[in-house]
Amino acid sequence: MNKMHIKTGDTVMILSGKDKGKTGKVLEVSPSEGKVIVEGRNIATKHLKGRKPGDPAGLVKAEAAMHACKVVCVCPKCGKPTRIAAKVYEDGKKDRMCAKCKEIF
Repeated sequence: MNKMHIKTGDTVMILSGKDKGKTGKVLEVSPSEGKVIVEGRNIATKHLKGRKPGDPAGLVKAEAAMHACKVVCVCPKCGKPTRIAAKVYEDGKKDRMCAKCKEIF
C-alpha cells in the first residue's frame, strides 16, 4: 500500500487539467492506484443502459478519479495551497501541519 499525502475530507486545489485552479473536498482516496476523487470536479459522462425498471439510463455525470500528484492541500487557516509538513512530538506521535503557517491540520 502506497503512502498518500491527501486524506478523505481534505480541501484540495487542482494543479492541472480542465479544472485547474478550482478547489473541492476529497470524497475518496485510493492509495493502491494513487488516485483521489474530488467533489464536483473532473466530471465525466457515462453512457448507461437501464437494466431494471427504476435504474437510470442514458447519460449520467459522475466524478472521475484523478492522480493525487495533480492536487495539493489547502490550509484551513491561511487558505493557501501548501505542502504537508510533519510535526513529530517527543513521544513519536506525528501530526500533519501546513508548511507555510505551521497550523496543525
